[in-house]
Amino acid sequence: MCFLSDPCFVLQGTLEKCCVCKQTITDRMLRATGNSYHPQCFTCVVCHKPLEGASFIVDKANQPHCVDDYHRKYAPRCSVCAEPIMPEPGKDETVRVVALEKNFHMKCYKCEDCGKALSIEADDNGCFPLDGHVLCRKCHT
Repeated sequence: MCFLSDPCFVLQGTLEKCCVCKQTITDRMLRATGNSYHPQCFTCVVCHKPLEGASFIVDKANQPHCVDDYHRKYAPRCSVCAEPIMPEPGKDETVRVVALEKNFHMKCYKCEDCGKALSIEADDNGCFPLDGHVLCRKCHT
């Protein structure tokens, strides 16, 4: 009978290899994203922050990202300020306004002419689009 630390176990090639460093895992192993990792190798692909025990998101290529880097990289961008529309620190969700096939932060969703903040409701304080421009009711007329 062979144990993990026994040379016969290593020689049989039955120990798993870390998908990052490709070295045999002889001690503690993490399983995530369908792969095996040394704990120190399971990090965000952008900032290299350790992800063991932390929330993470994988991209289409199955690469792990810390939540902040994932949002910075893949979140829709506001058409006014060009910043990613992502949750504020300490929050899990955010509100994104979509109008005229454009994305907006709530704070950036304003009339293009007068700068009045627009409501997301279908009321008199909402968006009155004209020729692809986001306008308030007063500036629309």
